[in-house]
Amino acid sequence: MTENERRFPFFHEVPAPEGAENWKSMYPYYLVPGAERREEEDSGFWFADTMHWSRGVHPFDSIGAEAVYLGAGQNSTRIFVLPTSLGLDVRVMNGYVYIRPIAVTDPEEIGRRAELFQERAGYYYANWDELYAKWKTKVTDAVERMRTIAFPPLGELDPIEVVTEARGVSTSWDIIANYHRLIDDFFVIWQHHFEFLNLGYGGYIVFFQFCKQAFPQISDQEIARMVAGVDVVAFRPDEELRRLAALAVELDLVGEVSDARDAGETFAVLEGTDTGRRWLAEYETSKNPWFDYFAEYGFTNDQETWISDPNIPMQGISRYAQRIANGEDVSRPIERLRSERDQLVSEYRDLLSPAEQAQFDELLGLSRTVFPFIEEHNIYVEHWAHSVFWEKAKELGDFLVAAGFTDARDDMFYMNRFELDEVLADVVQSWAIGVPARGKQRWAALIEERKGMVAALLAQGAPPAYGVPPVEVTDPFAVMNYGVTTERVEDWLGSAESDGSALSGIPGGPGVYEGPVRVLKTEKDVATIQPGEVLVAAITAPSWAAAFSVAAAVVTDIGGMMSHASIVCREYGIPAVVGTGFATARLKTGQRVRVDGDTGVVTILEEAS
Repeated sequence: MTENERRFPFFHEVPAPEGAENWKSMYPYYLVPGAERREEEDSGFWFADTMHWSRGVHPFDSIGAEAVYLGAGQNSTRIFVLPTSLGLDVRVMNGYVYIRPIAVTDPEEIGRRAELFQERAGYYYANWDELYAKWKTKVTDAVERMRTIAFPPLGELDPIEVVTEARGVSTSWDIIANYHRLIDDFFVIWQHHFEFLNLGYGGYIVFFQFCKQAFPQISDQEIARMVAGVDVVAFRPDEELRRLAALAVELDLVGEVSDARDAGETFAVLEGTDTGRRWLAEYETSKNPWFDYFAEYGFTNDQETWISDPNIPMQGISRYAQRIANGEDVSRPIERLRSERDQLVSEYRDLLSPAEQAQFDELLGLSRTVFPFIEEHNIYVEHWAHSVFWEKAKELGDFLVAAGFTDARDDMFYMNRFELDEVLADVVQSWAIGVPARGKQRWAALIEERKGMVAALLAQGAPPAYGVPPVEVTDPFAVMNYGVTTERVEDWLGSAESDGSALSGIPGGPGVYEGPVRVLKTEKDVATIQPGEVLVAAITAPSWAAAFSVAAAVVTDIGGMMSHASIVCREYGIPAVVGTGFATARLKTGQRVRVDGDTGVVTILEEAS
């Protein structure tokens, strides 16, 4: 915070890290702060989107920031016309992604937009199931289109079929066309992503606001529990782990799948027996598509899927197999959740008049209808679509190596998407003419320089925010998804009263638990958590489900009531506090804490030994 003003530093006040002074040159001009836009940028409140980009982005990876917030803006501002908010503006600052909500504050304009929203969103709400089924087809079709894209090496000559079929077009042009197809489908998929997501949030928010007005004492947690007990494909990968674990117990293979060794060695051992081969056949069945699943959210080129790193799912299978063998029930307590949910709904519904009950029933029904998409879309977009996108991008990196333009597959990620288009034009045109590619030496030097810059950016980390925060944070998406609340902003500014023995956040999952902390810095640490420990992480990803079955409670730095950690903790019946801001910095592995998922407070009981 500055000394005389209640604000964060402005973009232009913060220098680049040493060694990355020219970092802006790596990204499209409209993604980075600019002197000509200083007044507009200084007037806004920008917070780090470390929920989706937990680390800085390579130049090519910045395509995600473009596609995500184009899709969000189009659907919020131009298609469905959300009454109180437009899109989310986006900047890359020192390599990290920052966003700012654009609010609509004029009452007359809000009213005008509300009428348009009711007509447009109303059509989707009235036909939700039919349109959602079509949505799944649209997205899976786009994923399959991307899957057909190829970037084969250029040979000495075009195939003879170019002549005998009188094509009149060189196969080298497919490289350019396929690159454009890959980029276009990525952007299209992200527009589909927000086709339903904001409506899903909107349906829940309307129900949330009704409950707050009708029941002044009701907690956010209680409202969220009224839509718990969902059955969505987002939980299917974890269900497959449990299925394979149960099969390992049935086939007496617990020792084989649980031994501490590389997954490849485990598979080799299993290949040696009939029961092992039967288990491996079931593993292959689960892989496609359920293990096409990122360890994080799939927004950067260096993230692994369960298929590319089978050690990740094998860790979960091993844990589940041992617990099942010990007689534990590892199933998700969905019936208990639904029973508690229905009892809670009945208790509050009885407080209403008949007319209010009818409105309550209608809004609750809508909320339960749309709510599954909030978690389910991750499978289709962030996992299945991103998995294919990065696979094809890496194949393109192999193409550039084969063409002699770059030295390594990952070199292409140091070019942004427009620069890569130019490079491909250079490679194809030079090949056609019969001369060496003209930009090889230029790009060899640039890639080397940028490797140093990206390393410097990644080493620095992301400040939580820039600019002037509002007196009160009211944007519903910032609060419910990201956990950016007024209290959290005050913590970031350092102006909130701080009790060193406690952290405050947002109630994520109901209940209270006391136990030792396990701080997880990355997804690679998930295997270290032990039964009875409190999982503490900056954020959790959908692929951490097996860890949720072990953890007794969860605490995160980032996230709101509708974040993945909150939804999953409610579905697994685990106490959780999300959006604390500083849990990974203030808590240490071995400390004993009390996690109160009803009030959103984490209390330190004992220091680590």
